[in-house]
Amino acid sequence: MNDEVIITCALTGAGDTASRSPHVPVTPEQIAKSAVEAAGAGAAIVHIHVRDPETGAPSRDPKLYAEVVERVKETGTDVIINLTAGMGGDLVIDPENPLQHLPGTDLVSGMDRLPHVEELLPDICTLDCGSLNFGDGSNLYVSTPDMLRTGAKRIQELGVRPELEIFDTGQLWFAKQLHAEGLLDDPTVFQLCMGVPWGAPADPGVLQSMVNMLPAGAQWASFSLGRMQMPWVAQSILLGGNVRVGLEDNLYLAKGVKATNGQLVERAAQITELLGAKVATPDQARATLGLKPRA
Repeated sequence: MNDEVIITCALTGAGDTASRSPHVPVTPEQIAKSAVEAAGAGAAIVHIHVRDPETGAPSRDPKLYAEVVERVKETGTDVIINLTAGMGGDLVIDPENPLQHLPGTDLVSGMDRLPHVEELLPDICTLDCGSLNFGDGSNLYVSTPDMLRTGAKRIQELGVRPELEIFDTGQLWFAKQLHAEGLLDDPTVFQLCMGVPWGAPADPGVLQSMVNMLPAGAQWASFSLGRMQMPWVAQSILLGGNVRVGLEDNLYLAKGVKATNGQLVERAAQITELLGAKVATPDQARATLGLKPRA
């Protein structure tokens, strides 16, 4: 069991959720406000995507990331910034003509997924460690070994800690290969992403197997989607890990009750404390994850 639990709040994600809940933040001002709310509720880390302020669609615009980060910093809130670097991997193919991509495709090189990371130098950025059939239909997430080696090397050069997003066991196998090749510094930081169709299922036995595969000294967290979000908080803590909650992965506090990010973090903190563990402060999380002290 983990006695000092780092809570990450994934604030908004890139999915089609803004139309399903009024609490999903869309504009930089809303995302920053939600980050501050989550930090106040106990989140040591906020995981940040950005969206087009007019349409709510996912975006890779570095200016939007810069505005969110600046707004959070202006408040003086002590929270670790984790920027996604997973945008730019979406491929939607025509099943009758697979060489033809369809609307919804946003596929760029590994380096072209990093301009905002190069500019802002966050504490953490994500590295999605493999390709995946992303849900039903013809949607693929593309992250090849060559892309990953290029991205990992550049993130290492920047001195940013990569959070290794793992959606299946083969991706964990490859992340360990990156570590063996010297492209990941210790301590390695893993996010085990469960219940995302069609990756690793939200099954406690599968999670235990993935934890058993982690390299020595790794720090890790895990999450699952929808109604499994809070059970997965307990599951992760009991297996020795940290946790992630937030509106990227789940919109509800209870059946029919739409949540805010702050409420989801509060619930995760309650579960942590009921299990007899403590919620880690940002400074404690920095020490655990090998991050630089707060500037």
